[in-house]
This record gives sequence, C-alpha cells and structure tokens, in this order.
Amino acid sequence: MSSNKLSAVLEKQIHQLCLNDFPCGYGTWRKTKDRPEGAETEDTDALLDLLSCPHSPWRQDESWSPQAPALRQLAVLTPKRLHTDFIYNYFTTLRIVDMGVSVIDNKLLKFSQLEELVLSDNKISEIPAENLPSTLKILELRANRLSALNSLTNCPPPRLEYLSLGSNRLGSHDDILHLTGRHWPQLVCLDLSNCEFKDQLTLLGALSTLTCLRTLVLEGNPFTLAPSYPGFTVDSLPQLSCLDTSWISAEERQSFRGLAKNNLIVDRASATVSVGRMRGIPDPLMRVDENAPDFPVVNYSYVITYEFLSHQTVNLNLDRESKSEAAHVTEDCFSDADLQSNRNCEKYSSKPDTQDLMVYAEETCHDIAHVSRHSTSKLTWSECMDFSHTQTYIVNDLGCLKRFFNKGFYLTIEEEKVLSWPAASEDVPLAKPSRPVKEKKSGKGKESPIKSGSTKDKSVDKKKKLVPELVHDAPIRRILSSVHIPLQSLVTGAQKVDVLCDLGALHTESEVEATQTLEKDLGKKIREDKKKDKELKQRGGNGTKQKNLAASKGKGGQECKTDVHTDNSMSVRLEPMTVALNVALEKWQSASEAHQLLLPHQTS
Repeated sequence: MSSNKLSAVLEKQIHQLCLNDFPCGYGTWRKTKDRPEGAETEDTDALLDLLSCPHSPWRQDESWSPQAPALRQLAVLTPKRLHTDFIYNYFTTLRIVDMGVSVIDNKLLKFSQLEELVLSDNKISEIPAENLPSTLKILELRANRLSALNSLTNCPPPRLEYLSLGSNRLGSHDDILHLTGRHWPQLVCLDLSNCEFKDQLTLLGALSTLTCLRTLVLEGNPFTLAPSYPGFTVDSLPQLSCLDTSWISAEERQSFRGLAKNNLIVDRASATVSVGRMRGIPDPLMRVDENAPDFPVVNYSYVITYEFLSHQTVNLNLDRESKSEAAHVTEDCFSDADLQSNRNCEKYSSKPDTQDLMVYAEETCHDIAHVSRHSTSKLTWSECMDFSHTQTYIVNDLGCLKRFFNKGFYLTIEEEKVLSWPAASEDVPLAKPSRPVKEKKSGKGKESPIKSGSTKDKSVDKKKKLVPELVHDAPIRRILSSVHIPLQSLVTGAQKVDVLCDLGALHTESEVEATQTLEKDLGKKIREDKKKDKELKQRGGNGTKQKNLAASKGKGGQECKTDVHTDNSMSVRLEPMTVALNVALEKWQSASEAHQLLLPHQTS
C-alpha cells in the first residue's frame, strides 16, 4: 500500500492557489507603467475581485488555511515577494482534514512559522516528533490510527498548548506514561475523548502533573461509564476549569470534595433497564368464532425480551417468572449482523430453550463477554399492559460495555399461546382428535367450563357436572415485532435513555385473510362480467342491454374498490405497538452519596 506524505498534499494545495497564473503573479494581463493599456489588461482592483467573487472561475478552495486567501492577494499586489521561502514561512495554520495522509515527513519543517496543525480524519499511525516544527502550539490528530505515543514524546514541541488525540486506539499503561507534565509543560487543553482508557486512577495521576491544564475532554472512554465519573475527576484535578465541554461550578466542586482524598473510585458500571407500559396489541379473542367447540380453551399471554451485557445481575422486582437465558459472545462479536440474527432467527418450539451459545474469543483475546437474554413477566392481554420490569446489571468489563452501548440492543415482543383440554375421565369424554382446533373466547385468559346444551336431555338423571380439570399443551410462541434501541448517547455523556419504542401496527391473521378474500372476490366478479359481456356480443344483444350491463359492471367495480379502500384505511388507522423503555447509568451526584453506596460493600 503506497503512503501518502503530508508534504505532497501540502504542495498540491499550494499549487492549486495558482500564485503565478492569472489573475495572480506577473503576466500580460497586468497593467503597468511600462506596458500600455489594452483590451487584455486589468487593473489591480479588478484582479482582486476575480479572486473573491463567488461566481468567479478563478476562485479556489482556501479552507485548508486562513493564510491561503491572503497569500493570493499578495500575489496580485506584490508578486515580487512570493519566492519559495516566503511562501513556506507565511503559513501559520494548516488544516489537512480527510485527505488520506498516512506519513508526516521531514519536509513539514519548511513551514518554520507553523503554529497550528490539524490532521484529523486521516490514516496516520505514527507521529515522529522530530518532523514537527518547534513553533507548534496546536496539534490536532483526531480520528487517525494512532496506537502508541512513543514517537510523539521523543522530542515533543515545547510550546504546545492544545493537543487532541481523540478517537484513536490509545489506552495502554504506556500511553498514560507519555501524558505527563515532563512531556507537555505548557499544555492547557487536552482531548482524549473516545479512546480506550480504562484505568481512571492511573490516568488522573498522570494528568495531575500537567500544571497548566485547564480544559480536559474524556467522554467516550470506558471508565467514564463508572459511577465515580465525573466526580472523582473533578476532585482529583483542582486546577481544571472545564470537563467534557462543561464548565465546573464551585458548587459542583464542593459536592465532590473528598472523593480523591478517600480514594472513592470503582472500576465497574451499574446500568438499570426498566420496561413499563405496552399498548397497541389487538385483542386476540376478537377473532374467535362463536360456533367453535368448547375445547380447546385458548389463553394468550405476552412477554418482552431483550439482551444485555453483564457479569452479575441484581433483580429489583423479585420477579419469579422472569428468566435469563445466558449467551456467551466474544467482546468483538457485537456486529450489526449478530444483533439482527438474534432478533430474527429466534424460532421457538414446544420445549423451553435452555441451550447456551458459546463463541470463544480470538487467540489474541482472552476476555469473554456475556450477553444474557432477559424477559419480563408474562401478562395476559389488556389494552395497556404494565410490565413494571426493573433490572440492574453490574458490569466489570467497561470496554465491553462501551462497545455494547455503541451497538445497542433489540427489544422484542413475544406472544405465547396455550391450548387447554379437559383431562381424560369417564364422565367427560375428550374432544375428537380429528376435529379441527378453533380458538374459543374465554374472557381474557380465564378457563371456560363445558357447555351443558349438548347433554341437556341426560342432565335430568345425573348430578350437575363439575368444571373438568384441564391439561395444557406446550406453549406456542411467536415473535410479534422487534425494534433496535440505540444507546450511543450513554457513551458520550448521557446518564439515561428514556424512549417510547414504536414497533409498528400489528396486522392479525384475520385481517390478512379478509383482504385476500376481498381481492379474490373482486377478481372473480370482474372475470364473470367479462364473460357475460362476451356472451352478449356473440348473441348480438341490443345496445341498451350492453349499456346497462356496462353501467352495472362499473358500479359494482366501483363498490368493490370502495370496499378495498375502506379496508385499507382501517388498517392504516391501527394503533401502533409501543413500549416504554428506560436505560439509566448510575452516577454519583456527591461524595456523601458515594459513601452511602460504598459502605454496604465495604462492610460486607
């Protein structure tokens, strides 16, 4: 793979300024004392207008440096000054963003007055400090391919005040050792957002040596998911004025006082998932045929499932019916395809699914992340089902939790259908197996007694029959709908995600069958009308009869179309299925709260 040097990109940008071509530089287009005026000459003001006019074909992209437009004006006003060294020394700011730069070569040293260098969104994997001008005050390297800081701190620019290293593969113990005041004595602002730093205590110990540091950005690192962040950071760095783009108030600093002194810090996260009310599921018993047999009795219940990452689970609602089917997945396996397959390829049988899925990590990875499938309690149908499900997850692998939040999870609504039959006895015969099974309305999940109409003649000589004991078939489960829940905001500083999930309208089987039947009847009627029209033509029927038939055919077709439109409009008006969901991260709001929460763990 060929490298793309920074100097080559800069030379290309300077060349595109056309400093020696029209309307800049020397040429026959310039009006001078020695050269008489002519139709092909322009005065200085006209040439300057050609540089700045929005619709001028000589206007160039100058966003990569604020000195670029000023340099072009100098090429018009005083072109004699524009020799090579003057051009290089003229630039104080260079912004080469998303241009595929992979190598910073020593030709950058030609820009001897450079103070600001922005190289975000490139492909740089190493920063040789000896190739950076010593005059640099601002260095931005966001979203590159940095995995180590060794080369950058060999001979760092001594005057650097702003350093941005966010969105790189940094986070090792060696990287922390290169973020001290010995390397950056004048650093005022440091951006380490969206990296992979996990050891908050060690990192803050190194950053405390940056005596000039006033602005710090850490959001997006795994340790920021812990409840001790940001309080421990604020108390550990008293010289700090701004943390994660928010100013630190005196009240906030006072509330967190004592966290650092007492070393109140944890390296785990606590996330709470709450599932509330669900609406929008049509009553499944509305499609029951009143002439159906007494048995089987059909009961419907509903459950909501989701996946979450955890090493330990604490139930807050003491829900006996809630279940957790553990699935072990590597921490690098949270791809969109995996989550999609978990959503779509769940096929339930009559037997409970107790088989665990184990996928081992790569040879270079020794940690295994645990993704567990969790369910709310089962509720019978109602217009509004309040699951009141609350569960807290304690996660020790903060890096894995960060990746899990970035991918999000799927929330799924499942329906469970149970057929119940009377137990075999001498008095109550079982329904014939060959008889078709139909659903019977039994009042929202309650069992229905046997009708006595079929045995009315024999009931005079027998005692009143009791309600028979019912035998339940294995549950039949099906997924009604599923929706993806994005959780990226929890990584970037939010403490909770509170959303009303919209899973769309549920079309029942009876609605689908009715639409298909209506379309079938409409097609059949059209074919019959065409057949009658053809027969009349063959028999030579009079025009009046044909007109009447055509009118009736058009009228009938219009009526059918109207019916279809009415049916479709009714389907559109179906209420969508919605579920109230809340995912919250625990964050300490004060030092006293941290004492109260940690005291039970310390005493135990």
